[in-house]
Amino acid sequence: MKREGKRNNAKCFAYVAAFVVFQTAIILIFALTVMRIRNPKVRFGAVTVENFSTGNSTSPFFDMKLMAQVTVKNTNFGHFKYENSTIRILYGGMPVGEAAVVKARARARQTKKFNVTVDISSNMLSPNSNLGNDIASGVLPLSSQAKLNGKVHLMKVIKRKKSSEMSCTMGIHLGTRAVQDLKCK
Repeated sequence: MKREGKRNNAKCFAYVAAFVVFQTAIILIFALTVMRIRNPKVRFGAVTVENFSTGNSTSPFFDMKLMAQVTVKNTNFGHFKYENSTIRILYGGMPVGEAAVVKARARARQTKKFNVTVDISSNMLSPNSNLGNDIASGVLPLSSQAKLNGKVHLMKVIKRKKSSEMSCTMGIHLGTRAVQDLKCK
């Protein structure tokens, strides 16, 4: 009779130990996958050119309006709330236009898409820039930069500050007025 009680106690202890190991494994997997917070990604989706005017190689200038779709890809299991920010369009490292990004929220494991309009002008460029050569070549190289600062909210309890940066390069083909070679990092 006493042997049966010891055997049952040993079985019970083995079951409790197996349960504890199983729970520890589940918690570890949960912590390594769900609780891992990554930086969201900001990119240009599609960019189109409107109201385009340009000079020639002797009197170089450009004025245009870029219509761009911006995507914020949130791969986290919590939503990403970002603050107001700006997107800058650069030519030769000098700013030629900027657009405001209004604060919003990218839902968990989803991509938020919104449109921005950027008025671009070469008025702020120095006269000794390489603009005349670029207009003569037929392709206007532009780049863009943006940084979204915000917080990732996991289960309405955990909040971590994260930022997302965009750096894109593109060329505006002056003959077709189309954006070519759009590459974002």
